[in-house]
Amino acid sequence: MGQTSSQSAPSRTAGLPSQACPIDHKSPSNVSSCPVPHDAPPKLAECPIDHESINSLNQMPNLSQDAAPSQSVALPTSRTESSIPRDPSTKWEYPSPQQFYNALARKGRETPEELEHVETMVAIHNFLNEQAWQEVLKWEKRAYPADDIQLARFKGRPGELSPKARIWMLAGWLMPSRFNTEPPFDRHDWVVRRPTTGEEVRYVIDYYSAPPEPDGSPVFSLDVRPALDSFGSIKERIAAATEDVWAGLRDNGKDRPRA
Repeated sequence: MGQTSSQSAPSRTAGLPSQACPIDHKSPSNVSSCPVPHDAPPKLAECPIDHESINSLNQMPNLSQDAAPSQSVALPTSRTESSIPRDPSTKWEYPSPQQFYNALARKGRETPEELEHVETMVAIHNFLNEQAWQEVLKWEKRAYPADDIQLARFKGRPGELSPKARIWMLAGWLMPSRFNTEPPFDRHDWVVRRPTTGEEVRYVIDYYSAPPEPDGSPVFSLDVRPALDSFGSIKERIAAATEDVWAGLRDNGKDRPRA
């Protein structure tokens, strides 16, 4: 696994060791959003989702474990528990492959190819969110020494570019040889709760695809940072950026020949 970045430009984060990522990252229309639905579902006939029940903690409908009408192969219905605390006694659970496929069906993307790779897609989805949580923990350690933080709620915002993502896209347009020109394929907003102080801090996460490893393993980049909602978050962002600059200067100084 590679490294993630939460302070400056998103860096490469190696994905799962598969021969090829099942998500077509070369086609923006196919990766413009996370396949798990985040918005209020439309009223679709024969859709296996309970449209009347929307979870206020993640703005998602309750996805059914029943097979989709067009489904030809049974999918696992077991869910994986994440490492992300939801409250003092429970952790968030990831959707099962069946729920994931039902989300694709809701978006009209339930193709035989998607069915074949859905379990790999779930693994990638879970891996990226685990990496995102580790980056959140790094940020939180800067301002909150306790280790009891929780993910209170989250919201997917696919198709909504964050201000920072817009800046990086502009940089890519001006200097395509140096910066990535592809937009993030997904965005999440996570609200972290600090139980000791009662504070809630919003984090913005941009998910990028990157060129694969030589062996074909997919590579992703995460840009995780606290939103500029408070003086404390602004202070941490400035401090982290300053540290990056000084680290770069020190590294450059080590490479200079001595007189």
